[in-house]
Amino acid sequence: MTNFLSKLALACAACVVALPAPAWAQAGYPNRPVKIIVAFPPGQATDQTARAIAMRLSETQGQQFFVENRPGAASIIGSEAAAKAPNDGYTLFMGSSGSLAVNPSMYSKLPYDPIKDFTPISMALKVPFFVVVRPDFPANSIRELVAYLKANPNKVNLGTAGAGAANHLASEYFKSTAGVSMVHVPYKGSPPAVTDLLGGQIGLMFETGPLVMPHVKSGKLKALAVGSAQRAAAAPDLVTIAESGYPGFESVGWAGLLAPTGTPREIIVKINAEVVRILAQQELKDRFVGMGAELVSSTPEEFGAYIRSESAKWSKVIKDAGIKVD
Repeated sequence: MTNFLSKLALACAACVVALPAPAWAQAGYPNRPVKIIVAFPPGQATDQTARAIAMRLSETQGQQFFVENRPGAASIIGSEAAAKAPNDGYTLFMGSSGSLAVNPSMYSKLPYDPIKDFTPISMALKVPFFVVVRPDFPANSIRELVAYLKANPNKVNLGTAGAGAANHLASEYFKSTAGVSMVHVPYKGSPPAVTDLLGGQIGLMFETGPLVMPHVKSGKLKALAVGSAQRAAAAPDLVTIAESGYPGFESVGWAGLLAPTGTPREIIVKINAEVVRILAQQELKDRFVGMGAELVSSTPEEFGAYIRSESAKWSKVIKDAGIKVD
């Protein structure tokens, strides 16, 4: 009997040693600091969302969650670093619409695959685009805007943050959906474009709330609609493009939390539950509404389906508009 028990103990020990590290390490997860990679500089909405989540996870999980900014190359540098990180749950990724849904069609070669290299955890953020014009623009609604653009093809200058920028893609999506044409005027970033919109050098922009809503509230700009699927919390009286005759239209910037593929399911489920709880906190939601953004959460499966649908949508927009930046 003693000999049998000794052999049984040795066999059990061998089984434990043979288990892959994530399978036994996750029981006490997290037992060391957890890094969240953000592919943008500090201060942007994606970064602020990641930091808000990291701070609150640190408070409840007994370990530090911290943000590591890896900006550059249209978010490719940070995305690649996250994709190639160990899949043990100690590196997470705050991915964005650009890195996950736009880049695959914008660049002929990417060092990461948004679908194969990541496991979604939860959606986290949506930033709607507002359609804004000067107060004297001869349209007060999307219907009037479309009618004016069709009567005056290629007469209105459309300002964007540059070829392939998020607001450029939003405007191309609107142009193809509504069947209108405008003259694209790319800038080096949105701030100088907004300045020229205020000065009358360009006629229209698709832009996020933080840059344009203060001017709308002061009467220096006029908002015609918002590109989100539902009305924006920052401007609940403003109609959506979908309500204005284009059902299903949605054009927003977004971000969400992911992990490298192969990260144990138990860790994905645990982090998802915590993120959903965090993003439901009213104080946090109100803070982001004040920045023109909206916190949203989801199941991992819902986020994965959204990434795939957004990839298909922007692939068509980019192909139809002939946009390439590499």
